[in-house]
Formats: sequence, C-alpha cells, structure tokens
Amino acid sequence: MNLLDEIDHPSQIQSLTRHQLPRLASEIRQSILEVVSQNGGHLAPSLGAVELAIALHYVFNSPHDKIIWDVGHQAYAHKLLTGRQKVFSTLRTRGGLSGFTKISESMHDALTTGHSSTSISAGLGMACGRHLTGHCGKVVAVIGDGAMTGGLAYEGLNQAGHLQKNMIIILNDNRMSISPNVGAMSSFLSRTFSAKKYQECFDGLSNFLKSLPGIGNDMYQLAKKSKGSFKTFVTPGMLFEAFDLEYFGPIQGHNLDHLIEILSNLKVLQEPCLLHVKTVKGQGYPPAVADPVHYHGCGRFDKETGNGAEKKSKSLSYTQVFGRTLIELAGADDRIVAITAAMPEGTGLTGFAQLHPERFFDVGIAEQHAVTFAAGLALEGLKPVVAVYSTFLQRAYDQLLHDVCLESLPVVFAIDRGGIVGEDGATHHGLFDLSYLRSLPNMVVAAPKDENELRRMLKTAVNHDGPFAVRYPRGDALGVALDGTIRPLSVGKGEILETGSDIAILAVGHCVSTALTAHAKLKKMGIHATVVNNRFIKPLDTELILDLAERVACFITIEENVLCGGFGGSVVECLADARMSGVVVKRVGIPDVFVPHGSQEQLRTEFGMDAPSIVRCALQLFQTTGRFSIKTRRLRTAVLQAAS
Repeated sequence: MNLLDEIDHPSQIQSLTRHQLPRLASEIRQSILEVVSQNGGHLAPSLGAVELAIALHYVFNSPHDKIIWDVGHQAYAHKLLTGRQKVFSTLRTRGGLSGFTKISESMHDALTTGHSSTSISAGLGMACGRHLTGHCGKVVAVIGDGAMTGGLAYEGLNQAGHLQKNMIIILNDNRMSISPNVGAMSSFLSRTFSAKKYQECFDGLSNFLKSLPGIGNDMYQLAKKSKGSFKTFVTPGMLFEAFDLEYFGPIQGHNLDHLIEILSNLKVLQEPCLLHVKTVKGQGYPPAVADPVHYHGCGRFDKETGNGAEKKSKSLSYTQVFGRTLIELAGADDRIVAITAAMPEGTGLTGFAQLHPERFFDVGIAEQHAVTFAAGLALEGLKPVVAVYSTFLQRAYDQLLHDVCLESLPVVFAIDRGGIVGEDGATHHGLFDLSYLRSLPNMVVAAPKDENELRRMLKTAVNHDGPFAVRYPRGDALGVALDGTIRPLSVGKGEILETGSDIAILAVGHCVSTALTAHAKLKKMGIHATVVNNRFIKPLDTELILDLAERVACFITIEENVLCGGFGGSVVECLADARMSGVVVKRVGIPDVFVPHGSQEQLRTEFGMDAPSIVRCALQLFQTTGRFSIKTRRLRTAVLQAAS
C-alpha cells in the first residue's frame, strides 16, 4: 500500500509511525519527479524540502496552525500532504493546480506566493492578527531558496524582534536561489562549524586558558559558562539574535527525527524564534543535486536520464539573443555594465559574467537595490543594463520613478518575459509593464517585433541619454536573419509593414507577428489591412497614427499587456488629443483580470490574442460599424457568418 495515497488531510500524517516517515518521503519524491518530468516545474527546490514539509505537518495542525512557504516553489510536498495528491498530475496545467501556494486553491495554503521574501512580513501580520482577535495556534514562516537575500525579509525580521509575537521562522538554507546565492549574507549564513570542529576549537581555547598562571582555572570556568555565546558567535545565530529572535541551529534538514524533535520543542515557545535548517537542493534525485540551477525550474524531461524531452528549437530564444548582443555591444564600449537580481542564467547574462566579471553584478533577490545601484553607476558615467523579468521589476517601481527617471539617468532595462509567460501563472505574467513604465516621465518604452529588432533596440538604448526600457517575450524568437552590423533605430518611430485601406492593425512586440498572420487571413477574404509595427509605446509615433487615421476608419490595437493604461490606451489618447473624430478603435489586450496559469498558446487563444481571434475581431468591427469595402454579396455573407 502506498502511504501517500491514504493521506487526504495533513492530520493523517500524525497517525504514521516515525519509522514510516522515510518511506513517505520517498513516495513524495517519486510523485514530484513523475509529475514534474511530464509537466515541467520547480523540481530541485521542492525535492530539497520534502522532510521539512513532513515534519511541519507531523508537528503542527494545518490549517489551525498557519504554514507559509516563501516563494512557494518549494511547496510541492506540502501540496501532496494537504489533500491534493489525487490531482497533483494537473500541476501547472490550465485549470489544474498552481505551481505555487494559492489561498483560493486550498485552506492549507496560508498565503498566495510567487515573489520571494514575503513570508516573514505576512507571517508576522498573521501572528499580530491572531493576538488581537484572540485566536490561538502557531504561525510558521518557511523562508529559503535565496529569499534571505531580499531586503523585505529583514524588514520583517526587524519588526518581528520588536513586537515579540508568537511566531516561528524556519530558514531553509540550501545556499541557492535560482543560481548560487551571492553576497555577504550568503557567506555569513555559511559560517557553520561541525560538532567535531566546534568542539576541537573550544577544547583548544580551554587548554590555553587552563595554562594561564594564577587565573587560568577561573577563566576556564567563565569560558564554560559562555560556551553557548561562543557557538552563537561562530554561527549565524549572532545576526538573528541581534534582531531579538531566539536562534536554533543550524541542523540537518533531511533528518526527520531531529526535525520533529526540535519543532516539537519550538512549538511550546511563545516568543519569536528562528530555526536554521540545512538542506540539499534536489535531494533524492542525483541529476538535480549535480545541477540544481538547471533543475530549479525545468521543462519536461526523461526522469530516467534527466535529459530534456522538449524538442530543441532551431531558433535562438530572445534571452539568448539579448545576452549575445550585450556581449557584442560591451566589447565595443567598456562603459557598459550588466546587473541581475539573482538570475544570471534566466536573463542570459552568464556569458557576459564570464567575459567581463568586473563589469557584471549579481545583487541577489533585491530588485529595488538593483535599480538604485544602477542609478549610482550611471551617475559615475557608466552605462548600466539591468536585466530582469517583467514581473520582478514591478517590485522596484518607486526606485524607477525617483532614482532613475526623476533625473533622467541613462539606465537600460532589459525586460525579459514581457507578456503572457505560461505555466507559472498570475504572479509571473509580465502584463503590467507597458502601463507602469508608460506612466514614468523621461522613460522610453520599446518592444521589438523580432530578434533582429531586439538587437537594434539594445543598440539604441545604450546610446540613449536617459532611461530606456526594452521589453521582449519569453521563448523562442522568430528565426529571422540577424544584421551583421547593429544599426540603431530612431526613437519614437514606428514602421508600416503592410498597406491596406479597410482597417489598420497597430501592434507592439510579439503581437506584430500575430498581426501579420491575421493580415494574410483577412486578405484572403478580400479585406485589406494596414499593419503597423509601432515599436515604441513611449514616445508614441503620433505622426504615423494621425496620418493613418486620415485614410483608415477602423483601428485594432494589439498588446500583451493589460488594457488599462497600455499601448491601446495611448493610441486612443493620441486620437482624442488631436480631436480626430470618425475613427473606431478596438483595443485587444488583457482585460481587468489576473491571467491564470496554462501554456502560452492556450492563454493567447483564451484571451483573444491569437491570429484567428484578431480576424474575428476585425469582422465583428466591420459588422458593428457597417464599414465594408467588400463588393460581392457572397463574400459579405461569408464575413458575417464568420463574425457570428
């Protein structure tokens, strides 16, 4: 009998004997491996936290006790132990389980997560809320996978020590975020003595003190009384006790007996404490242990060999094109420096880091710091390029506004994963950047139609004397030929790719190729569309738009961004400001909702972002306005039928 199959509620774990728990851990790992190899997902983080999840649910009583998993991609074992094992195969698929913890998915998910370093602040809020409302039960915040490099974690620690509320913080220390942790904090957390090494050190000190004439024995007795303080000094406990937290550890995080014993002891404490747990990212699956960076978040793979199951594309990804282009530009300009927030692989900067280590900066999971740090570099005459995912740049809006845009500093933002991202879902889609960046004075906002234009935009950006954002999608580029010499673009100028008098389709970024496909389909119906690659969301090419409005009465704008404040809105504003009447505009984009997880293709179809949807949109627009230039009754009938 499979133990995991019998667990529908975490309380059932407590009926198992301690001897059965390692078997349960093995079954959980096998289930995670089976599903992630088919669906993709965050394999290594969750494999490393299996024993911790079992121990937490063995000792605490969810949902009466609140267990918060920071970031959430280390919580697959938690999902399996909280009644979701029968649907775990749907992980990260449309309509299935989220890849992160999600309040609306389960009463055992105490917090909806996706971005890092939030658990301590949220947990402290819950602990204070329980104190005010008289609710009992513990609050446990599990932070790890690099989240302790984020400043928000220390803001939470600072207040937790001050308020002294009933809370347990568990530092799941695997020395990794997506990539190996960096910075002084990572080095500090690694200051751990083995029991043997610690004892040898203390014995040496004791022998020295005993040898001192006259006072030796008294000094030795004092040292014995201070033994705990000595251990705190040579471990990270010194830092956390400075925050007025009780520190325990570090302990081995894969020893279930030890974990259960210490968690049982901590459960009775009434003040905030921190347990430092050492784990191995990818534990139980040798390929993931050997390469935790690759298996942090991976696609489908053969679980027997570890080899990727996805077909290799003939095209480079936009991320790869960015990385290679930046190396090329940096070779010609030694003022160019690159910055990442704990994601050199994900943003395509590993090659740059190897070639220009002195001009590469990994700041850890600290996007706010990354932006202001870049501002400082720009003030010293350098050309900083901040490579970041769209969803994570949201965390640094204030720094963008005050520290970069206010004085129009020449900082380039290479914004990866703009638009619909896919299976990571609502917390990871880059669907707000055009709106929040467009609101910033002095900021140039651009999106390339293909990889060659990405190269040209990067050249334009590093030459520009002010803040410049280049936003590009996740995944493979289009496979177009790359120019040998990178030519800059004229800032704020779009281009007309196809000409037609019936309708104009104005698109930015990835949506340009969709618009061209829709154009070809409409042409077969006898509808002739003008297709515009706007390139620049800000400054907008108002001259092109107003000239087009003199000749074409119907506009469709397409963007992978929320409609509120986005590119389509800027086109409507342009027409309104020019008092241009008689032009009907249909904006295609994301409505006022959070987009769930699913494949990029599924979501683009669902939200009307694919070519067939654009064709239907055009036909419906014609039907609504009555603006047909089609001459034959047969074709008119076909159009109306398609529209319905």
